[in-house]
Order: sequence, then structure tokens, then C-alpha cells
Amino acid sequence: MHIAPHDNKNKPIVDTDDSLVPLNYFNIIKLKLGEVFEYAVAGYETCIVPATGSIDVDVDGAVFTKLGNRTGDVWGGEPEGVYVPVGAKVRITCLTDTTETFIAGAKYDKVLEPFDVRDAQIDLVQYGSDDTKTHRKIKHILGANHHDKVGRLLVSELYTVGQGGWSGFPSHKHDTDRMGDDGEMIETRHDETYNFRFKPDYGSGIQMLQREDNKPGDAYHIMNGSTIMIDKGYHPCAVLPGYEMYYFTILGGLSQRSLKQYFQPTHAAQLHTIPGIMDMVAKFK
Repeated sequence: MHIAPHDNKNKPIVDTDDSLVPLNYFNIIKLKLGEVFEYAVAGYETCIVPATGSIDVDVDGAVFTKLGNRTGDVWGGEPEGVYVPVGAKVRITCLTDTTETFIAGAKYDKVLEPFDVRDAQIDLVQYGSDDTKTHRKIKHILGANHHDKVGRLLVSELYTVGQGGWSGFPSHKHDTDRMGDDGEMIETRHDETYNFRFKPDYGSGIQMLQREDNKPGDAYHIMNGSTIMIDKGYHPCAVLPGYEMYYFTILGGLSQRSLKQYFQPTHAAQLHTIPGIMDMVAKFK
């Protein structure tokens, strides 16, 4: 579940057909000025998001210039991204002294058209409150605004707001496609992968994973650069007081793109205590 921070040397951190999260793909590439990275991922649509620095992206001849405007860290500006169709040949060129760039992917079987998402097109959601220790901001790169242009990939950046607090609460899961008695979908199967950052970078937090309601689960000590893979179960996380937390989020659906979260029955009443949470739920489409 937890992959500790390490130098992946531009090799996938979560490769295709991973035994735990087969619907996800994740890589981090680090380049210096003028360096080039090329890739193609068969059977997966992908999204390129510079964490820091600026890059040019060539997707089978479609060129997207000067992608990314952040310096220092992921708190240094708004995200930007490029959607890459299944199996497309990609060439990434570093335009700044350095870049750290995320590549997120989801399994899919159709070839769509590439496009870019600039900072003005980011879909922002902010919800929760300081009083409930749930205040957070979500920046959807591939969210509801691009629902008709993407297969099954959802890509977002999540930030805790303030110093310390909980994210992903009330606890929820999305590990099976199932319908309610009325024939409506009440939960969808979406594999999920996170990469965490902290401010200051020596901060840390905890990722909980509870497989069944009211049964003992697991917890992972997350640090700057930690990757977490969520295959099933309820999975809230928290950051230590005095620190801010960010995580890059990849969701890949089994049968559809829209995410339907199932909230843990024990804590479902908390939905009524957290301002704006239903707006958050509506944006994962």
C-alpha cells in the first residue's frame, strides 16, 4: 500500500497492470534544462502535470508549449496538464533549470484526442471548516469540466487548508460497482493512487485504511514523496498540526468515469457537519 519516498530514476512508480491497483499508472520524471523524456503507455490514457518547472509536450505531433508555471514547490502556483490518448507517443522537453513532472494514468480501451488544461481552466472546490478540522481545497485538472473529453481518468490536487487537519473524511470507499434497490449506482470501483507533499517538507502525516466498517484496519506513516495505493476500504488521511499537506490524486474507474463514493455508515452522520461536502462529491465526474 505504501511506497516510501525514493529516487525512481524516471521509472514508473505504479506500472501498468499493477497487482494492487491495475486501473492506475503513475510516474514521476525529473529533468534538467534541455533534457528530454519520451514515453508511450499501451492500454492507458495519461495526464502530464508539472509539479514544478515548465515543459514542452509533443503528443503524436500535437505540440503544447510552456506547460507549468510553478517554482519552488506545489504551493507555488496553479497546476496545468496535458491529456494524452491511449498509447500515444509523447516527448517532454524541460524548459527551466529543472522540472519534476507527474504522469498519471488510467486503463482505457479507446483512443481520444489530446488537449491541454491551463491554470484558468482548473475546476476549484473548497469545503470543510477549521472548526471541524476538515478544511481543504481541491484543484481538478481532469474533473467535471472535461467529462466529455476523457475516458476513465480523474486527476486532481488536494490541499489541506490551515495547519493540520483531516482529508477524505467522512471516511468513504469506492472499491466495487454496485447498484441500490432503486437501480441507481451507489458505489463505483475506482482504484486510487496518491503522492504526498508536506510544507515544510519535513512534515508528515498518516494514511488510514479500514477494510470493513468498525473493524481494525491499518495505518501508514506518510512523508514528503510517499506514494499510497488504495485498492479497497475506507481511507481518510491526516497531517500533523503545524504543517500543510498536498496530495496528487489519480482515480481510474472500472466501468465508468464518474466517481460514486460510499460513505462509511458509522461516520455518515458527519456529512451534515462539514460545510460544502456535497459540492465536493458532485465534482468527481
